[in-house]
Amino acid sequence: MNLLQKIVDVRAAEVRALWLGFAFHFLILTAYYIVKPIRDSIAAGNRLETLPWMFTATLIVMLIANTIFAATVARMERRKFIPFAYAFFILVLALFFMLMRTGSSAQQVWTGRAFYVWVSVFNLFNTAIFWAFMTDLFTVEQGKRLYAFIAVGGTLGAIAGAYITKNLIRGMGPANLIAISATLFAIVCFLVRFFPNNFTERNRLVGTREQPIGGTAWSGITHIARSPYLFGLAASILLYTTTSTWAYFQQTTLAGQALKTSTDRTVFLSNLEIWVNTITLLIQIFLTGRLLKWFGVAFTLISLPFLSMLGFAAMAIAPSLSMLAFFQVTRRAAAYALMRPSREILFTVLRREDKYKVKSVTDTLGYRVGDQLGAWSYGGLGPNGLGLSLNIISWFAVPITAGWCLLSLWLARKQHALAVAQRQEIPEVAVTT
Repeated sequence: MNLLQKIVDVRAAEVRALWLGFAFHFLILTAYYIVKPIRDSIAAGNRLETLPWMFTATLIVMLIANTIFAATVARMERRKFIPFAYAFFILVLALFFMLMRTGSSAQQVWTGRAFYVWVSVFNLFNTAIFWAFMTDLFTVEQGKRLYAFIAVGGTLGAIAGAYITKNLIRGMGPANLIAISATLFAIVCFLVRFFPNNFTERNRLVGTREQPIGGTAWSGITHIARSPYLFGLAASILLYTTTSTWAYFQQTTLAGQALKTSTDRTVFLSNLEIWVNTITLLIQIFLTGRLLKWFGVAFTLISLPFLSMLGFAAMAIAPSLSMLAFFQVTRRAAAYALMRPSREILFTVLRREDKYKVKSVTDTLGYRVGDQLGAWSYGGLGPNGLGLSLNIISWFAVPITAGWCLLSLWLARKQHALAVAQRQEIPEVAVTT
């Protein structure tokens, strides 16, 4: 306990929940990062003009999945819903395991595209469910102290998953790696039941008996439409994912040109994930918690759009695979180590229904709508549209990321005001302004 307190500012009553959150995050991201390089290799193996259609298919599936998610979560308590969701992930991964082992060469092309769509859908629910659970368990004050350490568990999982794929892809093939991923999700299903209920003052006041989350299948969308704060959260996701998709298309183009085989691309992308998450880990351990404590949410929240603005300017000046790799490593490390914990703090001031439903909309449907904006706008600007070069397109992203910086500052100030109101209206405050 004394050693742990030297690393993270944790109270005795929080230790169990902290370690379980750490382990939960480790397992789900290990499972995801085993299959992520496989998905990205499939994308790099397709023609650039095919990708917008794959993104469109992802959005359609996401719309269907989000409606089912919202309707299901309204009728189930969280300790039943979360294992149910991960059990469904396991079922679909098992289906792809069989298809990849039995399909013909022609069938494998469409299996690969379907796998790309599915991973692009489930990975967002994977993290959205986890962080909704964490923001439901911990208060704003606890989040500032503990989220960075919980995020370390996820980063270690991401490194482990990418390392597993890098070293086993040649010997085992993608299908067997999918089976390993499914096994890790099976462990997660049993982990949820061990989380404590009443280790915070807010939970003690609410009571320990769990109730269905409630609301309708469309609550998340209607609440976003009525609340400037929630609308701002959704807009920040659109800006993040639109610019991420532009960077992703640049990565796909340059990797496809430089690396000719699927295995070489998978190894390169696995190495990229290892670098991203190793740097993320170092920042999370030594900087994230301290920066949140010293400078507050605004400083860490603005870090990603600011670095993105610099990165796109660099790609505009000197586009290359090595520059793109440096940009992606820097940008994504900032997203995971700085933006993600601070962004989750923005959700701690919401009531329980919005923590699950609004978060599911912004972190799943919002992501994929942003993907669509990024995919079709990049395609329209690129060789098959206006014929603009990669570096010219990068210049378009610079003012967009500058606007994102301003929105991040506004969200941080609004969160602070709502947190003050929440402390005065225990246990929860409904965000409607």
